[in-house]
Amino acid sequence: MSKIPLETPLGELHGVGPRFVSKLNKLGIHTVRDLLWHFPNRYEDWSRIAKISELKSGDAFTIRAKVTEIGVKRAWKKRMLIVEALLDDGSGSIQATWFNQPYIKNVLKPGTIANFAGKVALRKNKLYLSNPTYELNVGDSSKHTGRLVPIYPETKGLTSKGLRFLTQPILENIEPVKEFIPEKILKEHDLPEVNGALHDIHFPDKLSETQDARKRFAFEDLFLLHLNNIILRLALFKKTSPKIETPENRTQEILSGLPFELTSSQKGALDEILADMDKSHPMNRLLQGDVGSGKTIIAGIAALIAAEKGFQVALMAPTEILARQHYKTLLKFFGTTDSGIGLLISKEGRIHYGDGLEESVAKPALMKELAANRIKILVGTHALIQKNVNFDNLGLIIVDEQHRFGVAQRAALADGKGKIPHFLSMSATPIPRTLMMTVFGDLDVSLIKELPKGRRPIITKIVAPENRNKAYGFIKGQVQKGRQAFVICPRIDPSEGDNLLTREEAKKLEMKSVKEEYEKLSKRIFPDFKVAMLHGKLSSKEKEETMKEFAAGRIDVLVSTSVIEVGIDVPNATIMMIEGADRFGLAQLYQFRGRVGRGEHQSFCFLFAGSESGISYRRLNSLLTAKNGFELAEKDLAIRGPGEFLGEEQAGMPDIAMKSLNNMELVKDARKAAEETLKSSPSLKEYPLLKERLNLFSKEIHLE
Repeated sequence: MSKIPLETPLGELHGVGPRFVSKLNKLGIHTVRDLLWHFPNRYEDWSRIAKISELKSGDAFTIRAKVTEIGVKRAWKKRMLIVEALLDDGSGSIQATWFNQPYIKNVLKPGTIANFAGKVALRKNKLYLSNPTYELNVGDSSKHTGRLVPIYPETKGLTSKGLRFLTQPILENIEPVKEFIPEKILKEHDLPEVNGALHDIHFPDKLSETQDARKRFAFEDLFLLHLNNIILRLALFKKTSPKIETPENRTQEILSGLPFELTSSQKGALDEILADMDKSHPMNRLLQGDVGSGKTIIAGIAALIAAEKGFQVALMAPTEILARQHYKTLLKFFGTTDSGIGLLISKEGRIHYGDGLEESVAKPALMKELAANRIKILVGTHALIQKNVNFDNLGLIIVDEQHRFGVAQRAALADGKGKIPHFLSMSATPIPRTLMMTVFGDLDVSLIKELPKGRRPIITKIVAPENRNKAYGFIKGQVQKGRQAFVICPRIDPSEGDNLLTREEAKKLEMKSVKEEYEKLSKRIFPDFKVAMLHGKLSSKEKEETMKEFAAGRIDVLVSTSVIEVGIDVPNATIMMIEGADRFGLAQLYQFRGRVGRGEHQSFCFLFAGSESGISYRRLNSLLTAKNGFELAEKDLAIRGPGEFLGEEQAGMPDIAMKSLNNMELVKDARKAAEETLKSSPSLKEYPLLKERLNLFSKEIHLE
């Protein structure tokens, strides 16, 4: 039999039919390579072979036995079919039971000899095997019994047994995989060669082999990720950007005009940003700080300095609500400047000319002013980077809550001379150090570590179910004093635990929970208060109107989904009540809590958990004890893993690399190896196989 190339589509293999292919495709598996890199997430140990006479309740063994009797019966109460077989190996006999698998009766006919692997249970003082895995015709190599058995991520209609059935013969008949990691690095970090590692991760003889193989593949992905980031950094460094100098004493003049003093880390972040803008290669910086730490004011000062030097600035926000808020912040602090400040929302636009004049304009008129460089700072959503939005002299792009903005995207906004704008990202999502080193390794980072002076800590409580009415009573008292409250309902995504839901079904569930809570609070709990709701299905106009009413104090209690997560500022809101708090990540909860505590009054955050499990309580309790968002991020990384921060799909990272981001030493080792490799061969000319694999990897991870 000729060897199978790695890039072979699975549909071309003998015996792999269209139905099998469509199920594999659901798991992102299209080629032989995809299948072999679809790694097990755990193993069941069926390596211990036992005689039936030796078995006792609780054992997990493999037995080799003959089927002496088999039959199917119906359990009427539970409406299920039960297959029962009597197995005999000469030392004794035991019953095996399977549920809702009537076809087994036709496979395991009396007289059939097979391996059976499963857990021994006790019922009515008789031992039996519950739902054992069976395997016929076991020769020298078994797939499903008598060994460490790999358990894979599955999909409906495709089990681990099916994946093992497909994987083992392919693994035995593939062309040898070319090793792309330089031999020196493999030796230095004690990593197995790729072909041995592939065998050991799928069909190991002992668990220690799987650990070595996992370490190798985790290192491989981290190594490629670091190489990708370093190359991106170097490519950007070679590009040209406008040199935006800050005139002497100008920063001090702006700061002295503010109604508050910047914190030391705000000043430090501002210095770093202005120093980057003063260089002739593009800034690529992330400004990170807790909710309410004053990131917008820093970005605003950078925008103002760029505008005063004749350059234009695009400030992009993820939502229209937040875009309007940024626009208002800029007007509040820098509205007297002569630099035109514009707002582009849907089909509407606004222009503020700095002399007290502000006008609402149609989009074409705003575009004309922008192209003529009369609007220096334009605020909006991602509509700002559409083809029909033409800046005359764009020098700086500021993006809120989107960490990455690719070289290609920036090149599209370059001026006629090929100069690429500087880039500043702002984020209130606390990102752990290992993620910062890997996923965001091509960005420079400025941190704002403290909150503005005079802010009171938010009193946070986990509320037990029996104390719910007390919490309602407390909220009632606060609203009667003139304060306002947020009530957040969980967003239900088709993720773990909800994997039978489509996205549409999940959205319906989210809507239903908000509506039910709104009905309950407005009619039964707070009938005397003005209660409103906010969710993603409302039109932009409806959302905007609701937020305006809430900000103006005409709504007492706002029931919302996570649409309020980013950026909304209502100083009079002092209570954040979160339903199903255990369904949100700590980073999200931290941001929700940051919606309150922005004014002079003491603020409170009440967490209601749907689960009473130890891990849920431990997670929520860390919200009470963490000193800041960065400490909390490290805790959440340890408890829930990196998908919490990145979103599994958005991350674009291989699963094994995602899990290994908890291992700081491995991250550092992979980074050092990447730096040394590029130092010895900047274009990877000496490592053609590595270069080829890196090109494929950068397409796979879609980080650009």
